Amino acid sequence: MKRILYILIAAVTIGSLMFSCEPVEDRESLPAIGLTPETIKFSVTQNTSKTNEVILKNEDPAVIPYWKYVDGNGNELGHSNKNEDKITFPFAGKYTVYYTAYTRGGAIDAAPVTVNIAQNDDTYFSDERWNLLTNGVNGKTWVLYMTAPLEFIGKPASYQNIAVSGHGWWPNLSDISWAGLENKDWGEITFDLNGGYNVTVKQTDPTAGSTVQTTKIGTFNFNLTTGSTNDRIAFNGGAEMLHPSGSSYFSSSFSFTNVQIVELTETTLAFIAIRSDGDYLIYHLVVKQ
Repeated sequence: MKRILYILIAAVTIGSLMFSCEPVEDRESLPAIGLTPETIKFSVTQNTSKTNEVILKNEDPAVIPYWKYVDGNGNELGHSNKNEDKITFPFAGKYTVYYTAYTRGGAIDAAPVTVNIAQNDDTYFSDERWNLLTNGVNGKTWVLYMTAPLEFIGKPASYQNIAVSGHGWWPNLSDISWAGLENKDWGEITFDLNGGYNVTVKQTDPTAGSTVQTTKIGTFNFNLTTGSTNDRIAFNGGAEMLHPSGSSYFSSSFSFTNVQIVELTETTLAFIAIRSDGDYLIYHLVVKQ
């Protein structure tokens, strides 16, 4: 009997210890942030022979860099997480480059760097694709081609000029009533190069029958590639590419803030999006008349 009592007392004691002990962390504690804005190692340098070109360089391999650059009005022009990057400011004016160093202990922001561009660099826009998209300083407005706005395709090796090469199924809207896309004015998108990379998007509310439009003004990056195989338009400041909403055929996870262009002519603009079933759609726009 005494032996049983000793066992019970020991069990109660062990149990009380188990519940009264502090929990032990099973992960490493993050170190304190050892950097300050003054000790972050990075550089923002203008090319001496081409002052519209700016070189961004992270000089500390122990951190993950993040760059953001804005124009004199505070409009975001782009961002990067590369250790070394090269950007061009083709318009004269004052720009600000922000740098954040991410460490295991957290993030630290460096003091912003101001870049002054003395004159425009018109040669930056010598590629005809700039004029096809924007019509230069005068601007160009695009609307959805509602006769046949959607093209259905699978996953071919290349998406460039899909509509021209005929790889997709491109029906008239009247033949795909089951697609759930309302035939209405979905708004318009305008690009121009009047002192900056300007974009204005008027997007119609997706609610059935609604004609209410919201307008967003922002900037864009037009990233051109050799051979036009992967040209992309990225939007900043809350703007995004004009698109029809309410269709169950495009994936809700697809972002319209960075789109791949598959066709660009004087009067037509098409971009690719992910379908809800994992295949692709091409949205077709035309110049507003």
